[in-house]
Amino acid sequence: MELIFYVLPIFMIVGMVAMATVMLRRSQQIGRAWENGLTAQGRCLRTYTTTSGGGSTSVSTSLHHVYEFTTLDGRPVRFDEAHGPATVVEGDLVTVHYLPDHPEQATAHAPARGKLAASTGCVVAFFGVGIAFCLGFMAVVHIVFAESSSLMP
Repeated sequence: MELIFYVLPIFMIVGMVAMATVMLRRSQQIGRAWENGLTAQGRCLRTYTTTSGGGSTSVSTSLHHVYEFTTLDGRPVRFDEAHGPATVVEGDLVTVHYLPDHPEQATAHAPARGKLAASTGCVVAFFGVGIAFCLGFMAVVHIVFAESSSLMP
C-alpha cells in the first residue's frame, strides 16, 4: 500500500524532468538560431489555436503559426511554432532565423534574449519547486510509515 506514495511522486518527478529538458532544449535551439544562425524571408501559411485544460476552472489557449521559407541552398522548409504574435496573419512575411544544419528547428520569433532567459528560468524554477515538493512528500511519507510501523505490535 505504501508503495504508491513512492511510485506516484517518482512518476511526477520523471515527467517534470522530461518537460524541463524539452523546454531547455528548445530554448537552446532558439538562442543558437538567433546567435549563430542565418536569416531568410518566410511566409506565414496558416494560424491556428490549441486549447488545454478544461472544465470551468482554467483553460489555456496557445496561438500557433505555420511558416515556410527557403534555405540558402534552395530547400523549402515548413515548420510550426507556438506562442507567436497575434499580429502575424496568413500571408504575412516574417524574418526566420535558422541553423543551416537544422533548418527545421527554425524560429520566427524576434530576438529577445532577456525574455527567453527569463521565461526559461521561470519554467525551470517551477519544475524545480515541483520536484522539491515531491521529494519532501516522499521523505515525510517515509518518516510517517517508519514511525507507524514502530508503533504497531
